[in-house]
Amino acid sequence: MADYTPKIDATIVSRLRAAGAIIVAKTNMPELALDIQSASPLFGRANNPWNLERTPGGSTGGGAAAVAAGLSPLELGSDIGGSIRIPSHFCGLFGFKPTENRVPESGHIPGMPGEPRTVRHMGVFGPLARSVEDLKLCFSLLTGPDGRDWEVPPVPLDDAPDRPLKEARLAWTDDFGGVPVTADTRSALENLAQKLSDMGCRVERATPNGLDFQAAWSTYGEIIGTEVGATLPLAMRIAGSLSAPVLHRKDPLYLGMMRGFRLDAKRYFNALARRDDLLGVLERFLGDWDAWICPVSATPAFEHRRAATKMPGQPIAVDGRKFPYWVAGVSYTSLFNLTGNPVAVLPVARSQEGLPIGVQIVGKKWEDMRLLGLAERLAEVTGPFQRPPGY
Repeated sequence: MADYTPKIDATIVSRLRAAGAIIVAKTNMPELALDIQSASPLFGRANNPWNLERTPGGSTGGGAAAVAAGLSPLELGSDIGGSIRIPSHFCGLFGFKPTENRVPESGHIPGMPGEPRTVRHMGVFGPLARSVEDLKLCFSLLTGPDGRDWEVPPVPLDDAPDRPLKEARLAWTDDFGGVPVTADTRSALENLAQKLSDMGCRVERATPNGLDFQAAWSTYGEIIGTEVGATLPLAMRIAGSLSAPVLHRKDPLYLGMMRGFRLDAKRYFNALARRDDLLGVLERFLGDWDAWICPVSATPAFEHRRAATKMPGQPIAVDGRKFPYWVAGVSYTSLFNLTGNPVAVLPVARSQEGLPIGVQIVGKKWEDMRLLGLAERLAEVTGPFQRPPGY
């Protein structure tokens, strides 16, 4: 794609232009958006303004770095496994992953120009910014059918009720079943939960009954592996599916993805059926809560390492213990791509090394503006955007 020039704007770009936005630039990202770092074979490596030896995340890493450094007030990103939320967390920004199919994907790559569209589930498009107010404004411009992406329904924006924060019912957790977070991350969540409880909110540590995280990660992997793998060379798919059980037996997401590479239709439809069941589990849980608060990733921004676009990636240390790259990176974000729920990210704390720590605020499907309204009130507690030192 080095010499490819789009003939028309993506829908979300044209909608911002129509509202008066000035498009400044395209920002750096990993090859085909397939990494949680942003090392491009064409443009090199994007760095985190908080620490240049750390990644700003991916795939919207260059955009997150630009907003955090003050080069732009707003960025657009796509998110199929955390590509809006992880950069927001790593760079101390506010980010928003809308409900799946709420925003048209017309003009997004992948799919590749001239190829059939194979990635049809779990990908969404949304903003990164320095305030929730900017997220709300931008999202309100992006949403709705465009006459090109026919999977976007004409769902009106819901109203955000003006309720006092102390009336909020909030569940939280720092544990998705065997994938630990750093002590700093755990402390940030515990402190936020205690602060909200002291304000009068109903706050309870809870996870959905019947939610099997290992099964969810495997299901996510099988769906994305089948849809991405449909356009990959046969040799690459065979090599991945044969090596994965030996080299990556402790990574359910990656193993699922390699099983998806086999392009087994029955397995694929079974995975979609499991996805429906998991969506029901989470929606029933959220029927009792205004939002579910949880980590974004196992760690704050990690040090640059080998790009993972053509391999699983080097392990990531969580307080000294090494975990597979994708396990530590996207275990807390991929679940909500699988279910399609809207998620806002708020910066809430700093690690002992001075790196930002964010949290995910998860809401019911299609209640995007309600969730953003709650996030706006929560941001009054967690605090505004903080500039990186030197910016």
